[in-house]
This record gives sequence, C-alpha cells and structure tokens, in this order.
Amino acid sequence: MNDTSNPAAMTPRDIQKWLDGSPFIKFLGLRCDDADVAAGTLSMTMPMRPELERGAGGSQFHGGSIASLVDTVGCFALIMGTRQPLPTINFRVDYLRPSSGASLTGKALVRRAGRTVGVVDVDVFDDQGRLTAVGRGCFGMPAA
Repeated sequence: MNDTSNPAAMTPRDIQKWLDGSPFIKFLGLRCDDADVAAGTLSMTMPMRPELERGAGGSQFHGGSIASLVDTVGCFALIMGTRQPLPTINFRVDYLRPSSGASLTGKALVRRAGRTVGVVDVDVFDDQGRLTAVGRGCFGMPAA
C-alpha cells in the first residue's frame, strides 16, 4: 500500500471517475478532495442535501449518510492502491456530536493493508472543522 512506485495507484481524478460511476455514491454527491497512496490517506467531502437530513428541514445529517461516508472513504483508501473493488467485512461508527452544516469531510488513514484484510480509520469533520464522528472499517483485500 505504501509503495509509491505502484503503477496501479489511483489519482484523485481516477477515484472521482469511479465514484461518479456508482449510482448510490453519485447520489450522495461524494467528491474526492485528496489522495496519497504513499501516506495511506484519502479525503472526501459530502454536501448536505435534503435527502440526507435527519429530519425534514433540519440541518443535521442522518446517521446513515454519515455511515455511508465512512464506509466509502475507508474502502477507497485501500482501492486507490489496488484498483480493484473490495468488499466491506464490517465497520463501525461512533457519533460524537450532531453533524450539521453545508458538508462533511471524511479523512481516512490506512492502518493496515494486509494480505487478506485491510483496516482503515476514518475521521468525519463538519464544515467548521469540528470532529463529529469516527469510524473504523475492515475490508477484504484482493486475492494475489
């Protein structure tokens, strides 16, 4: 994962094309902001829209949309180095405070990219830079 000479490594532009190819991810409006294969980091932003609100007319994101952000950012933090789809084994989210505002940003850090399982931590920030949720995902790695 941390091999910068990996010719298969994806750029933010490559990742965005893949995101836009998924109807669900496109619906969420996820935008790839930054990707660094060598550091094992990836950042994506999700804009607020009425369909993602916790309550109609409110400014808080529904927990399901936050979980989707955590799962997607975590998975793509590994995909960017493999260029292969990866299944989610499991993930968890701890909601630290209400997530509100114009957008949320998920920042992933690959903790381990093993032979069969990858582990990624994701921090979620609101548009004021406040940490609103944290998550960890385990993902199946591609067969060699």
